[in-house]
Amino acid sequence: MPTTTRRDRGGARAGRDMAALLSDFGHDLPTIPPLVPEAKEPRIFKYAPRRGAARRGRGWASATAPAQAWRMTSDQAPVFWPFVSAPALPPTGAQMGVDQLSGGSFYCDPFGWVLRDDVSATNPNIFQFAKPGTGKSGTTKAFCTRMMPFGYRTLVLGDPKDEYESLCRALGVEPFVIAPGFWARINPLAMGPLGHDWEKLSAEEAQRRTTIIFKRWLVLIRGLVGSMKLDDQRRVPFGPDESDVVRNALAILTGYAAGNSILTETTIPRLWDLLRNPTEELVRACEYGNTRQFLDQTRLLRNALGELVTGTLAGLFDDFTNIEVDWRAPIQSFSLSRLDGLGDEAVGIALLCMNSWGRGLREIAEPGDLRIVVRDEVWKQMRLGVSAVMSFDADLRLSRGMAGKGGDIQFANLHKPSDLLSVGDADSQAAMIAKDLLELADIKILGGQKPRVARELDSMLGFGPIAQDLVSGWAMQDKGRALWCVGDATYKVQTVLHPLEKKLYYTNEAIEAAG
Repeated sequence: MPTTTRRDRGGARAGRDMAALLSDFGHDLPTIPPLVPEAKEPRIFKYAPRRGAARRGRGWASATAPAQAWRMTSDQAPVFWPFVSAPALPPTGAQMGVDQLSGGSFYCDPFGWVLRDDVSATNPNIFQFAKPGTGKSGTTKAFCTRMMPFGYRTLVLGDPKDEYESLCRALGVEPFVIAPGFWARINPLAMGPLGHDWEKLSAEEAQRRTTIIFKRWLVLIRGLVGSMKLDDQRRVPFGPDESDVVRNALAILTGYAAGNSILTETTIPRLWDLLRNPTEELVRACEYGNTRQFLDQTRLLRNALGELVTGTLAGLFDDFTNIEVDWRAPIQSFSLSRLDGLGDEAVGIALLCMNSWGRGLREIAEPGDLRIVVRDEVWKQMRLGVSAVMSFDADLRLSRGMAGKGGDIQFANLHKPSDLLSVGDADSQAAMIAKDLLELADIKILGGQKPRVARELDSMLGFGPIAQDLVSGWAMQDKGRALWCVGDATYKVQTVLHPLEKKLYYTNEAIEAAG
């Protein structure tokens, strides 16, 4: 039987292969076609050699370019690329614009972020710092309107510049006007929803509600009294003795001291009148020896409350509330622009009263009632002293609530971070409390600022020179540009507005620039 042999490259006999051996016994292996390599796709780019193409005009160099190689761990790499490592946020909530670093859409969903474990935000409050005229108002309004389809309503507790007037009217709502000579009245000592159905409450529930109401009233009175100045350096003190006097006076005026089953609403003028003409019950409850001693020890307190009743804000917050707020409307706003001629301090006191009244109306929210509470010109309230700062601090701490069971997003607008430190000396109690307010807002929007103001970000918020350059450079080149700080992550965002939104939101652009 003929056999085939295989020879190596040198011509020597190399023996038969497996196919030949099996063929001798009548078994033929199938023929396998030779493998043909697939054709490579043409390259889009042709890479040049390290020294360039060796031809005229092609940049050939006789020596390689000097290059240095560095090795580092992944936790050191963000030093060179500080904004690349931030994880993308989930696409839920309001679509605000474009994330300039990833190229995708940027969404804002404060309560959604709080409920997620992969986003380092523990409260839904928002602080926005931006120079006037850089789109701060447009970003605020865009967020409010774009959250409305998700069941959120907006409450503007004091609009000092009527910036939300056109938005309200576009949504079919007429803003309330708070000013001398107008009919609207707000009672900061209103009990709000906590005073409803009092006769149906158990003793324990009545005691709980009373504690909440009186605490809110004391925070307000402390802020109002503490805002009055004794001289250029000192303000009217409000210590434990003054707190005890006010608490006992309110208990008498509401009927709580007499054990009434239903509390009676009172006003600041009635509180002032009782302190001017104290009853024996009040003197005895405050543990004063006689009426003369009571009057001597409470003179500053009475004078401060009297200034509120008879001063520049007379007739605004010293009577029972005569307006009905439609909480089902998409937005409600209270105009304070007509108080501007009374000075920043008067506007700050009005904001303080509005905030307390608004907090009282929101103390019992219906299930699913989510609301965005906008606070503009916060610095005017902050400059009223430590008591006013403590009042704003209380608003932020009580705002979180429970998502799905009623809760508020506090959206505070300021010009610059140092506005929080303008309440007192650097080491004062007011300045320390105000600085701690930054910890109560896990979402911070840093809009365009001048270089000097941008440097404050490093000392107050812990940002480096790259963030300062972006805030003082890139963010100043167009409206709506800002760094969004969500927990520990930072995003470079351009807010995008529809032409109709620009026309509606930027109606007060000239006023903002002048501010």
